[in-house]
Amino acid sequence: MAAAPQVLRSVEGMALRALALAVVLAGCGTSSGAAVSAATPFSSGDLGKVAASPARRATPPATAARVTKVLTVVEENRRSSGAALAMPYLAALGRTYGEAGDYRSLTHPSLPNYLAMAGGSTFGVTDDKGPARHPLHGPSVFDVALAAGASARVYAEAMPAPCTTRTTGRYAVKHNPWAYFADAASRRNCARYDVPAGSPSSGLLHADIAAGRLPEVGLLVPDICDDGHDCSLGRADAWLHRWLPQVFAGPDWRAGRLAVVVTFDEVEGHGGGHVLTVVMAPGLTGARPRSALDHRSWSRWMSELTGTAPLREAASAPSLGRAFGLD
Repeated sequence: MAAAPQVLRSVEGMALRALALAVVLAGCGTSSGAAVSAATPFSSGDLGKVAASPARRATPPATAARVTKVLTVVEENRRSSGAALAMPYLAALGRTYGEAGDYRSLTHPSLPNYLAMAGGSTFGVTDDKGPARHPLHGPSVFDVALAAGASARVYAEAMPAPCTTRTTGRYAVKHNPWAYFADAASRRNCARYDVPAGSPSSGLLHADIAAGRLPEVGLLVPDICDDGHDCSLGRADAWLHRWLPQVFAGPDWRAGRLAVVVTFDEVEGHGGGHVLTVVMAPGLTGARPRSALDHRSWSRWMSELTGTAPLREAASAPSLGRAFGLD
């Protein structure tokens, strides 16, 4: 009986030690949980895993930053619903960051939609003929950006030389709008800043991403297969899955100054139609604005980004950037 107080004290000591251990473990769990939930870029693993689970956010900047650069990719010929089903990686990015609720192409075929992005107008073009048939006068959004002291660049996959004005191999000039602007200043700018993209492992785009020197106004043009025009949208999705994790790991994104847009030139068929348009920026989470937007809205945003007047019909178009709160 005399040993009972000693036993009680021993039990109490064990309980206190157990409680202390639980607190330590809980603290470790909190720290680990924070690390696990911290945003990380998409890995280059199985694309099917992306379709099965929500997209993980690419690493955000330590502090909020204003978007000053936009890199845009244009895919081909599919309405929004079909694109979302065929491109699970892109659809997951849209759910994670943002997707325009009502973004439309303007017309058919491809070329006038690209011209509306680059110039704020279709210029009355109704076919896909080359620059020799459609020499456009006046500046593009790329030209006005450069004139204002900002940077602009088109990265065209499979293009054999800067500002190539003829279709060759898997390079389609109808998807490279800067090549159609014919004034002397535009030709000089295009020859210098409309460049072959290279690959995810080498070339100008790879180097610009790694060095944090993506332009304020950037357009990435996949080749005629990787944009889903001549090949499947599954291939286009896999192409994005090779490029975008690299972009998300680059200094421009990690500093919070870069937004990435993926849109489609048009739907399959005649006339305008609702096209999937995904907007990604470190500060966006599940955004889905309902503003009525089109390719001229992208053009207006590029002008706002560089502090220049919107071109042609873009002056009366709502801004894509403003719709997402990125102005």
